[in-house]
Amino acid sequence: MTALNTDINQTVEPQEEKINLLGLSAEKLVEFFASLGEKPFRATQVLKWIHQLGVDDFEQMTNLSKALRERLKIVAEIRAPEVVSQHDSADGTRKWLIRVAGGSCIETVFIPEKDRGTLCVSSQVGCSLDCSFCATGKQGFNRDLTAAEIIGQVWIAAKSFDSLTVGADRVVSNVVMMGMGEPLLNFDNVVDAMSLMLHDCAYGLSKRRVTLSTSGVVPAIDRLGEVSDVSLAISLHAPNDELRNELVPINRKYPIAMLLDSARRYLEKMPDTHRKITVEYTLIDHVNDRDEHAKQLAKLLKDLPCKINLIPFNPFVQSDYKKVTNTALNRFRDILYKEGHIVTVRTTRGDDIAAACGQLAGTVNDKTRRSERYQNQVVESPVRFVG
Repeated sequence: MTALNTDINQTVEPQEEKINLLGLSAEKLVEFFASLGEKPFRATQVLKWIHQLGVDDFEQMTNLSKALRERLKIVAEIRAPEVVSQHDSADGTRKWLIRVAGGSCIETVFIPEKDRGTLCVSSQVGCSLDCSFCATGKQGFNRDLTAAEIIGQVWIAAKSFDSLTVGADRVVSNVVMMGMGEPLLNFDNVVDAMSLMLHDCAYGLSKRRVTLSTSGVVPAIDRLGEVSDVSLAISLHAPNDELRNELVPINRKYPIAMLLDSARRYLEKMPDTHRKITVEYTLIDHVNDRDEHAKQLAKLLKDLPCKINLIPFNPFVQSDYKKVTNTALNRFRDILYKEGHIVTVRTTRGDDIAAACGQLAGTVNDKTRRSERYQNQVVESPVRFVG
């Protein structure tokens, strides 16, 4: 970071681009204030103003000197991405369409449950991985989100529920990096944003209540274990490489055995011994929902400390996959149960506002032209869905 004039009484020339403090981790905020000649405690003060009280106006930060507040107005800003729209589902799910720098839009979803409120946060504008059952991948890819654009989604959600006021209840109790994009392909910005989610002077979430979901970027999983101990989920979706190659193309580079080995290494680095990996498995009718798939999956995961989360596929326009039947889902679950696995079934939430798992699409200025190709396919060969 470029050092700034350390004499607070001297004139500070405006920078070409102000530093957005919203996305600075606690450590980087300390560095920022050191560059201003300020003590580390200033970082703690500002961290609380931004992330615990939702303040984005330096003038309201009354425990900072007037001179420092004036200087911050010149060199810094607190700027969240723009909320374009908010949609509320009949089941209480809330989805925001959020415009980020460059004009593209991402989506963020809040899912209320009896004992928690889970926020599904995006990490990229679109996604480069193109998993065949996911609407985000069909939108193509534009760029990584900045740390400010990632933590800004948490900030927007908390302000939406009036959680950033003194004495307010915390509505967002859990965060999952499971929205648009592959988090581990935007490693540094995601780690900085998660550090704010966990920090006691910011959102103060437990490491068990912040989950990163990856399609299997093996080297980055190993790297993550060196710098973070958040909960880890792996998007498996198939019990063998042949099928996973079709559903999750990154499997061709990092096949299942490599992915599971990296998951085991991640657990070995955790400070506590009771952690489990969450294995996500989207069930698609007549694709990966057969009895033999369940038996293969049970055998594959027998030595991995894990819980299996079964997710019914949610249809979207660019896919001709169909939703799993209840009969097939229950049979699949029961086979895993009998083999001794912990199994949960994700309840479909927010599908009336296209906020269910796999349906997030946003509006992506696609650099890959993938969205154009898929749109052409839909026009040439329209699909119909059952279910």
